[in-house]
Amino acid sequence: MRPIEKWKETVRDRVYDLAFKPDGSQIIMAAGQRVLVCDAKDGTIIQPLKGHSDTVYCVAYARDGKRFASGSADKSIIIWTSKLEGILRYTHNDAIQCVAYNPITHQLASCSSGDFVGLWSPEQKSVNKTKVSSRITCCGWTNDGQYLALGMMNGVVSIRNKNGEEKVKIERPGGSLSPIWSIAWNPSSYCIITSMRNVEKIKQYKNKVQTDVSSMKQSIKYNSLFKNDQEDLVSLEPDSNTIDRMNRDEHDTLAVADWGQKLSFYQLSGKQVLKERTLNYDPCCISYFSKGEYIVMGGSDKQVSLYTKDGVRLGTIGEHKAWVWTCQVKPNSNYVVCGCQDGTIYCYQLNFTTVHGLYKDLYAYRDNMTNVIVQDLITEQNLRIKCHELVKKIAIYRNRLAIQLPEKINICTDDLSTMEYRITDKICKKFECNLLVVCSQHVILCQEKRLQCLSFAGVKEKEWVMESMIRYIKVIGGPPCKEGLLVGLKNGAILKIFIDNPFPITLLKLSLSVRCLDMSASRKKLAVVDERNTLLVYDIKSKELLFQEPNANSVAWNTQCEDMLCFSGNGYLNIKASNFPVHQQKMQGFMVGYNGSKIFCLHVYSMSAVEVPQSAPMYQYLEKKMFKEAYQIACLGVTDSDWRDLATEALEGLDFETAKKAFIRIRDLRYLELISSIEERKKRGENDNELFLADVYAFQGKFREAAKLYKRAGHESKALSMYTDLRMFEYAKEFVGATDPQSSKLLITKQADWAKCSKEPRAAAEMYLSAGEHAKAIDIIGEHGWADMLIDIARKLDKAEREPLAKCAMHFKKLRHHGYASETYSKMGDLKALVQLHVDTRHWEEAFLLVEKHPQFKYDVFVPYAQWLAENDRFEEAQKAFHKAGRQNEAVKVLEQLTHNAVVENRFNDAGYYYWMLSMQCLDIARENTEQRKEMLEKFESFQHLAELYYVYSSIQRYTDEPFSSHMPETIFSLCRFLLNNLTKDVLPGISKKFLFNTLFALAKESCKLGAYKLARYSYEKLQELHIPSHLVESIELGSLMIHSKPFHDSEDFIEDMMCYRCSTNNPLLNSQGSVCINCRQPFIYSASSYEVLPLVQFYLGEGIGDEEALSLIDLEVPHTEDCKAQSPNVGSSGILSSSAYYHICTQNDDPFSAKMSFEQGGSTFVPVKVSRSVLRSMSRRDVLIKRWPKPLKWEYFRSLLPDVSITMCPSCFKMFHSEDYEILLLQHSCCPYCRRPIDEPN
Repeated sequence: MRPIEKWKETVRDRVYDLAFKPDGSQIIMAAGQRVLVCDAKDGTIIQPLKGHSDTVYCVAYARDGKRFASGSADKSIIIWTSKLEGILRYTHNDAIQCVAYNPITHQLASCSSGDFVGLWSPEQKSVNKTKVSSRITCCGWTNDGQYLALGMMNGVVSIRNKNGEEKVKIERPGGSLSPIWSIAWNPSSYCIITSMRNVEKIKQYKNKVQTDVSSMKQSIKYNSLFKNDQEDLVSLEPDSNTIDRMNRDEHDTLAVADWGQKLSFYQLSGKQVLKERTLNYDPCCISYFSKGEYIVMGGSDKQVSLYTKDGVRLGTIGEHKAWVWTCQVKPNSNYVVCGCQDGTIYCYQLNFTTVHGLYKDLYAYRDNMTNVIVQDLITEQNLRIKCHELVKKIAIYRNRLAIQLPEKINICTDDLSTMEYRITDKICKKFECNLLVVCSQHVILCQEKRLQCLSFAGVKEKEWVMESMIRYIKVIGGPPCKEGLLVGLKNGAILKIFIDNPFPITLLKLSLSVRCLDMSASRKKLAVVDERNTLLVYDIKSKELLFQEPNANSVAWNTQCEDMLCFSGNGYLNIKASNFPVHQQKMQGFMVGYNGSKIFCLHVYSMSAVEVPQSAPMYQYLEKKMFKEAYQIACLGVTDSDWRDLATEALEGLDFETAKKAFIRIRDLRYLELISSIEERKKRGENDNELFLADVYAFQGKFREAAKLYKRAGHESKALSMYTDLRMFEYAKEFVGATDPQSSKLLITKQADWAKCSKEPRAAAEMYLSAGEHAKAIDIIGEHGWADMLIDIARKLDKAEREPLAKCAMHFKKLRHHGYASETYSKMGDLKALVQLHVDTRHWEEAFLLVEKHPQFKYDVFVPYAQWLAENDRFEEAQKAFHKAGRQNEAVKVLEQLTHNAVVENRFNDAGYYYWMLSMQCLDIARENTEQRKEMLEKFESFQHLAELYYVYSSIQRYTDEPFSSHMPETIFSLCRFLLNNLTKDVLPGISKKFLFNTLFALAKESCKLGAYKLARYSYEKLQELHIPSHLVESIELGSLMIHSKPFHDSEDFIEDMMCYRCSTNNPLLNSQGSVCINCRQPFIYSASSYEVLPLVQFYLGEGIGDEEALSLIDLEVPHTEDCKAQSPNVGSSGILSSSAYYHICTQNDDPFSAKMSFEQGGSTFVPVKVSRSVLRSMSRRDVLIKRWPKPLKWEYFRSLLPDVSITMCPSCFKMFHSEDYEILLLQHSCCPYCRRPIDEPN
């Protein structure tokens, strides 16, 4: 701190009080009976104001600058305007002692010696007065204008609200012996806002301040460490005192100066804070700086002194000949004005010099005169060190920090890992020095021409006396206790001093005084700034001046780069690399350090680390092709684009190592791959730099240059390949002639590739065709569906070119041009592909025609055809197709699934049909597979039997489930008896119980209708043993009751209904032995429509007679026609022959077959009818029916005993029908009702 007297003015009367206008332009003073208005710049009196009749004791200016007030011993208060006009006077009962304006409401508080407090505001005419207990000497409002503090003669401070009510009372220990003579509230953040006259904004700002303080508590770490005494305090971690201090800063703090010669501090609550300070004089005035960081006081010691806001005395501003009654700080400035007992007025300007030290990126500086802040300029980490005394000098070096206080020097040591400085040594002596530096174990004091080296114990070890005043000193490093100092003298001498050497070493001798010095990192170059602001750079060894630059006030070498320095001056920052021109950019302040890309600049009191891109010096090196030096500069800090430029320039300069490092920085893998390939080629012995450079140019897009280099190096093919890859075919043609003939084809192919990529497919296809690339052309044409071009190509291609033809056929197939594809495959002769084409496109007729010519493809056609039929729910056709394809197992599986579904869905007619088809499928398998023949034949018999049962039951199911039936009662009656006679041991899958119930129920109903009462009674009795559905219970019970009213026997019409045509035995209606005669065991042959017994007897061929021979032996002519007609008895309409008539035929006709039908009575085994050749000769072909089963089954022969009964046999399923019934069924269904063979299907 250095005070400068700006002006001095003397008036004839003592000056009791003064006040600044809020804008700082004017000063009002209480001098005698007048109020003087002075110009703050030079102290000239603008105008004396008269209006008081006695001495003026106090003045005050309103915060808004519109009014000011004066109070006098004449008991009156005068309100003046800023235009120096009096507008209001009001009086008290006694002399006025002090006045103060409310900073927010502009309410005026006036205090008199008569113990009254008056409160006046512009909005009211009257003045409210409040009586107090003692004489008031001073007063002051809080910053928010809510409370007024009164200082009294009895040593009491009374804090009152705006209404005059006392809220807090503070009593000083001395009582009336310590009258309060001056008080002042520390200006808080409210002082910045109150001029806005906006209370809401003040509240918002207060909230912001509280938030900032809270965040400050969390971000700054404090810790208190004491060594020897209380004042040596280094704060690092949070403690309670610090937190209290922060809380106090949030609120108003009142400074109280009493004539007990004490300075104390209180909070608004009345709590005393901080340490009470002893003044050793009677204070008459106290004033805060605008931001509250300092206090100015004056009094009986005839001095104006400067204190910290904590009350620590910093020094004397000015010494005078009389008491100082008043002192005030100019708003928002460092000017102090004071008035004395002798009428003298002084104005001082306080210059707070920057006390700081810098070592690399560690910066230490003085804060609030008594604190030291150490800042890491890179990480911006801060550390505050409290000293509680005026900090005079600071020096920092490595982990040492020296702080000079008025009476001692503190040496602090830092733990480099945690940045925690602790006081390790003290030199308890008072020193006066111009400069201070610290080394690892010593402190160096500069006193004009003398340098003293002190140990940390305070012992002077060495002393150097110079021939001229020392202007600059800097520690340039070295081992501990052997550090070197760089010293610049006023006479221009530059010395190097080692601490362990008593003799200085002269480096240079300049003609002008030295202002700044620095030495390069390698100690080879020295930079000097002289008195004329000229920068001079010397080679230390040769003493040669390397270069000089004008307009420099400070200089520093880069600590990481030998050839770079920067200097500042005239508002510019200058960076110079080697001998290149200087690069400038605007920047205010002094440059004090240069580390990497960081430049440390001091502007006024603020140190900042500026990130400066090193682009300019890097490009200077690049211009000179100094790639390695440019890389070193770039490592200090450049942008990605600068790194790319460096990498590119180094690559073009064939400095692959530098280029590789630079490309690694920007992670450019493409160029790194290029460099890696070039390095590999160099390892293999390639050394053609022109070829390498051509590759680089090609990568960079400089294709013309690359092509020229390729041609110069004799690698025209590479230029051709490059241009063709780039689709620059016009340029590529320049290199076609110089290469082999294949180049032309290659060029056309590449041009076609480009046309394809550029969405010109037709042109690409034509180019491919001209280049002979048929496959690629066909692909393009096929993708775009140009069938006309495709068929032209297919027809022009030779049939030996199978691959292009196959592609054509494939594309035709995709385009669904079946005819073109078929033509192409036919041209190729690829029958298998042609078959597959027909199958894939579902052209089955063409496929079948092809199979007829080439049976080897039967499997390839019929299997997919069967699968297609199955997918389209044409299962029966699918089964046949599987059968044709020889896939018997698949055919059986399809039929089994169809049969199962039909049974589950109660489609019993379909189930019978599918069982018949299953039986025929098993017969086919038995014929083809001898190993499975026995099993398949058994299945054949079983499926034939099940097919007939389901076929018959379908009519019964329709009869019971549907309201109407198409069958006659006699037919239903016959169907039921057939089922019951054949169901003795068979279990029908899925319907056995329902099958039996429906059959018995239908038989019972029809038996009652036809008069078969015995059979009906039997049926009802059997129904009672089964579960009866609820809706039929009543009907069956009623039928059971009604049948008991009927005769116990059947009608006589049914006696001969079941006559055996072999033995003429009348069989019962229900036969437990099955559908065979109970006498001869001859099986009955039924009509497949009405299921009446047909007049047929099965016979077997004798030993040694084959089927063909038997056919030839049977007479084609009808024998004894007339005799048969004459002797033939009448046959009933039902076709049933009576037993007497049948007996007549057997006895009257001399028929060899009738003789063969005889057998021995009483046998339990069936004796078949076997005929010889003679018997066969006697038979008529029209009386014989033959079931011509395919192998391995034998043919079955049947003889009709009633030739007039016309019987027809289906040639497919070999079922027998009455001819009339069969014809009707054919007309109804257009097919056989049993096997569903169409009428028009060939046999």
